[in-house]
Amino acid sequence: MPLKADTVTKDYVKDAGVFADIFNYYIYGGRQVILPEQLIERDSTKIALPYGADGAAVPVQKFRDVQKLYAAMTDGKMAYVLYGVENQAEIHYAMAVKNNLYDALEYAGQVEEAAKSHRKEMKRKREQGETFAEEGMKIPNAGEFLSGFWAGDRLLPSITVTIFFGSEEWDGPLSLFDMMYVSDPDVLACMDNYHVRLIAPAQMADGEIMKFQSSLREVMLFIKYSKDRENLSRILKANEKRFREVERRAADVIESITNSGIKYDEKDEVVNVCQAIQEIRKEERQIGELNKARETAGNLYEMGLDTEKIARAVGYAVETVKGWLGSES
Repeated sequence: MPLKADTVTKDYVKDAGVFADIFNYYIYGGRQVILPEQLIERDSTKIALPYGADGAAVPVQKFRDVQKLYAAMTDGKMAYVLYGVENQAEIHYAMAVKNNLYDALEYAGQVEEAAKSHRKEMKRKREQGETFAEEGMKIPNAGEFLSGFWAGDRLLPSITVTIFFGSEEWDGPLSLFDMMYVSDPDVLACMDNYHVRLIAPAQMADGEIMKFQSSLREVMLFIKYSKDRENLSRILKANEKRFREVERRAADVIESITNSGIKYDEKDEVVNVCQAIQEIRKEERQIGELNKARETAGNLYEMGLDTEKIARAVGYAVETVKGWLGSES
């Protein structure tokens, strides 16, 4: 039974090498800046507690597809960035709102974690009878105490990229403003837009897709041309070496998205996609030839030819032709 596309793509993107490749492409144009070993997987579940109409806290749970923390030395200091990926097998027409919410929940969570950390430290000092003055620590002002987020605290940046695994062009809104009817420039000037950072193979030139270094290159190329037999053959031939050794998880994505009929053993670590496509097309030709022969046999029978002559004409055994013609023979 084929796996659901969302399950397969999520499992694929979780791979650190693929995940790093996504952001090396989107942020650095393909330069290998982010290394897989610099990524730490995070719990993609976020829980927000917005206030309801009656002032009560209402739990809201949202799930990112994949999120990882990037940690690396930059200019002698440790730098951190949170990267998230949303996989789409279908176009999502409210993606700007969805991703904006995820990033907002991430920042809200960081503020809450900072507040918890400060409260925990202040409680520890009170219990040990210490004072801020004795420890030389800063006393929070009223604003810091109220928000729980101190003036010196800093948020970790959160960047979300959406990967559309469909072969058609993405025609959904790519920003919050695209989802609104606002023409007044003064109103727009008072609003903050949010842009969808999108990777969609149908809207990428081949040269752009070639910037991917992982098997995501083959996945994107195949999906882009999955409904164009001539160009798919061209792409397979031009990139034959890599398409002959596609990692199985990438092959799972290709098959679950395109339903191309690629067959391989689930135990295989690599899949020869070129050979698989050749076998599919050979089988298609054989089926086409068989159907043509059956049609011809039917026409000849209606013209009054006997079964043996029909069998010789179409090149199949007499018993086979009799089976096609059924009771008519």
